[in-house]
Amino acid sequence: MSRSPSRVTDTAALVQALVPILGDRWSCAESVREQHGRGEGRRDVHPPDVVVYPESTEEVSHIVRVAAAFDAPIIPYGAGSSLEGHVAALSGGISIDCTRMNRVLRTSVDDMDATVQAGVTRMQLMRSLAGSGATFFVDPGADATLGGMIATGASGTTSVRYGTMRENVLGLTVVLADGRIIHTGGRARKSSAGYDLTRLFIGSEGTLGVITEATVRLHAVPDAIAAAVCRFTTVAEAVDTVVALLQSGVSLARIELLDAVTVATLNAFVGLALPLAPLVFLELHGFSAAALAEQLDTVHAVVADGGGAVHATATSEEDRETLWDARHKVYYAGVASRPGAFVWTTDACVPMSTLAQCIDETRADLDAHGFIAPLVGHVGDGNFHVLLLTQLSDEAERDRAYGVVQRLVDRALRLGGTCTGEHGIGMGKIGALAQEHGDAIDTMRSIKHALDPRNLMNPGKLFSFT
Repeated sequence: MSRSPSRVTDTAALVQALVPILGDRWSCAESVREQHGRGEGRRDVHPPDVVVYPESTEEVSHIVRVAAAFDAPIIPYGAGSSLEGHVAALSGGISIDCTRMNRVLRTSVDDMDATVQAGVTRMQLMRSLAGSGATFFVDPGADATLGGMIATGASGTTSVRYGTMRENVLGLTVVLADGRIIHTGGRARKSSAGYDLTRLFIGSEGTLGVITEATVRLHAVPDAIAAAVCRFTTVAEAVDTVVALLQSGVSLARIELLDAVTVATLNAFVGLALPLAPLVFLELHGFSAAALAEQLDTVHAVVADGGGAVHATATSEEDRETLWDARHKVYYAGVASRPGAFVWTTDACVPMSTLAQCIDETRADLDAHGFIAPLVGHVGDGNFHVLLLTQLSDEAERDRAYGVVQRLVDRALRLGGTCTGEHGIGMGKIGALAQEHGDAIDTMRSIKHALDPRNLMNPGKLFSFT
């Protein structure tokens, strides 16, 4: 465990001030604090002084006002599945665990929207919509909370068709650093009224305020779904074919790329016999079986034109789940390929025209430095992930891993991309954000100073405060 010495909190007095608001919904237990001092992507632990469990926006407002009185940092916490240290309490303070703010407040199939508390998870929202004909499609993989997904600007496997959180959030309720409650956006599908504060808070990683409620877009459940696995000789063939499929008008809802090294790792773990070649997993959504059959014919033709072949297709739910099960086990396959290693997961996103080059150069870099590293991509939007299996106790290997990640950032920026397409900045890519945005960081810092002049909101994330 570690902690910045910049603030010293009288924890007993702080808790005493919180009890009238929360009763017994708080904890200073070491195990609870440690759990809330780390996410999924880092092994170092930075515990808060106390963890609190509010149930409403008003309670969060009261907590923040108490925090301000004690000069105690505030760190919002959802499911803890973030990968860049977003929830680490670098200066101690109060971890606001939003998991008890878990009510679906309103749904409207007519308007295709829903209002939820920040602790509602994406699967919980989907279950609440079962049988309604509507659903929520942003899928980052983990069953994350909606508040956390908004704070990190999450996206995932379905973004190519349904968009990221930035396209799927209509309005927010946010508690600011002084305890004020504001409402941004609304239920209208467009507005020209003032600054777009909703988009300001999406991706702000808890550094500007605590998101407590959100109104999100819903989408119609497709009547027909089909999946396919396509093999190619090279990554470039696979990417070029995906571009051709997108241009063909096929209703692609998911497009996932696994390179040959990743397929070999997966085959060894699951006992499959997938072709040892770059594979693209596709999912198509349509509103009739006949229309979907025509689109599958188009997929076969376009893939063949691109030098590939369709390895397998599936239209029944059971068969689709079998096909996608392999893709979903890539992480576990990587873990099994090097027992005891830490899975350092990083990502980058580049324009489609440079994606194949970025992936090929990244794979060559990984091989040159002796890393086992599955590589998967949401190839439809230029985003890919590297699962770097690393022995952190080996200082030389850890340094090599840092070098691989930094060169990936350099490569993505050189090729017109971004240092992260999904995972966010947190504490892990602060330098990369400055490298990407240059003097624009000063503008971001000015916004932070205006909304949080005492740097109480998730300090140590995104960029340095001074």
